[in-house]
Amino acid sequence: MQIHRDWTGLPASARGASVAIGNFDGVHLGHRTVIEAARRAAQAPLGIVTFEPHPRQFFAPDAPPFRLMNSESRANRLARLGVDHLYELPFGPVLAGLSPEAFAHEVLVSGLGVGHVTVGEDFVFGKDRAGNIAVLQQLGRDMGFGVTAVPLLGTDGQDYSSTAIRQALADGRPRDAERMLGHLHRIEGEVVHGDKRGREFGWPTANMRMDDLHLPRLGVYAVVVDVLTGPDKLSCQGVASLGVRPMFGRNAPNLEVHLFDFEGDLYGQHLSVGLVEFLRDEAKFDSVQTLIDQIAADAEQARAVLAGA
Repeated sequence: MQIHRDWTGLPASARGASVAIGNFDGVHLGHRTVIEAARRAAQAPLGIVTFEPHPRQFFAPDAPPFRLMNSESRANRLARLGVDHLYELPFGPVLAGLSPEAFAHEVLVSGLGVGHVTVGEDFVFGKDRAGNIAVLQQLGRDMGFGVTAVPLLGTDGQDYSSTAIRQALADGRPRDAERMLGHLHRIEGEVVHGDKRGREFGWPTANMRMDDLHLPRLGVYAVVVDVLTGPDKLSCQGVASLGVRPMFGRNAPNLEVHLFDFEGDLYGQHLSVGLVEFLRDEAKFDSVQTLIDQIAADAEQARAVLAGA
């Protein structure tokens, strides 16, 4: 998959795609129906038009973190779906100020040269969200590209949405989130240096930051882990603590992952950690030994959960 971070100056090979447009936060089952419709719509390379940062981050920079995945994780997921071109457009004052007509002409036609555009039926675009499906269809007729609007996908009267997935994760219901995503909710990123207390306790962990990501319920999870880079690329199981480490006075949430039956140095490598089941809330213990005993019990419970998953 080729990644393009502007809509101008593209090579001829990157123009003329059949594109799906959206934020695709989580790349859930609803998103995938839009992507598959774009794949079927035209005999052309499959492209995704999305935005970085997320427009909500631009318009409300002080709002709490809400993203289900960072741009790296989203690109990895889209690549696995067979996307040919990812147009990760820089969202700022220029894009935010374009009218629907200007967006269609300058970005979709002059920039990307799209042959077909596919969106969800609730799609809005342009300055002040002035454009809707009817506007996009008329612009397509005027400017020479096709438009497909895909009905929202859901079950039991609830649409699959990033909002519903965030709520499931906040409630500690990763399996419900998985049903809407079509895959495990994964936290991906670089392993950073921590306090190394886990190693001292006999439970070494790989530490990952949660910067700018929506926080699932704080606590302990049974997880599956893919090591994406480095000499130890592998898939394994583990137990993870997501929280602020109240035992040691920390207050910046991070993810600490213990990989079962693994010995190696993962600093600087990138992991993909899938949340399988919530085990318990984060807690503060009376002593270090009580904490160590609880970690051992958590690991045993996680192994049992994952053996039956």
